Amino acid sequence: MSKRKVAVIGLGSMGKRRIRLINQYDSTISIVGIDSNISRRNEIEEQYRIHTYATIEEAISNQTMTAIFVCTSPISHKDIIIEALSFGLNVFTEINLLNDYYDQVIHLAKEKGLLLYLSSTFLKRREIQYLIKEIKNDSNVSYQYHVGQYLPDWHPWEDYRDFFVSDLRTNGCREIMAIEFPWLIEAFGNVTNFTIEKHKYSTLEIGYPDSYSILFRHETGIQGTININIISRQAKRDLIVIGENLQVEWGGNPNSLSRWNNREKKMDKVNLYKDSDIDKNDSYSTTIIENAYFEEVHEFFECLDNGKLPGYTFQKDKKIIDLINMIEG
Repeated sequence: MSKRKVAVIGLGSMGKRRIRLINQYDSTISIVGIDSNISRRNEIEEQYRIHTYATIEEAISNQTMTAIFVCTSPISHKDIIIEALSFGLNVFTEINLLNDYYDQVIHLAKEKGLLLYLSSTFLKRREIQYLIKEIKNDSNVSYQYHVGQYLPDWHPWEDYRDFFVSDLRTNGCREIMAIEFPWLIEAFGNVTNFTIEKHKYSTLEIGYPDSYSILFRHETGIQGTININIISRQAKRDLIVIGENLQVEWGGNPNSLSRWNNREKKMDKVNLYKDSDIDKNDSYSTTIIENAYFEEVHEFFECLDNGKLPGYTFQKDKKIIDLINMIEG
């Protein structure tokens, strides 16, 4: 692999993760950091011994880079991605919650021959890949799925009113949908119809519903319900896929996947991970699987080096966010 230099913009928790994983992937890749917050830059410079800058323009004027990892809040992605592409940088971006600029950046990337790579980490989870394979073998199923976590616990180091989930445009329920819908649709098929109930039950200082109940009908004939909330005091992911010949249950963490054994009439645990796959650096969630984030970094550089096409694209995500827009109304 040729020597290259990349930038990571947004030096919070996700930016730190991407720096760590880029180093793990190839320690010869040179990394610079970008963040307007001087204390974050000082921390990163001390921890990772890399140069940091306040803006992309400042970094570009001092360094020759080939790519940028966008790890800022989703509401800022539009301007950053457009600026990065304009400077001739290939782009890796964390999930986007808005798609009003997608046609513009897809066209700009194609015009300049640059890569647009969009994170969808759950598609790299081994439990999800296992489930997708099982559903392809037997689609005579239905499913029930609950996802919830108390919003103030998402970033315990800061007030929930001070980061992007407090904004209606990038709200907490919307982020859950953007995380979950890509793999749900990959597993069960495109959504052809849905019904929805939504409500605000909590005293949280937010201007949007904190709970959604959605019934999906998929093009495969599969029907499922997903309940999303940001008020569950215990962080929960509970999935059950039910069919005459297939039953799979998953509790959201590496040790909670099980499948019905018809011969022995019991649920058997399905082991897909080693201890080393679990992110020991994450102190607030037991469901963070480090290898899934690493696989995205690996795929991004494979796309750059070998012309491989990303597994998840802006074109696919445009349809996902269109669906979310319809659900939110």
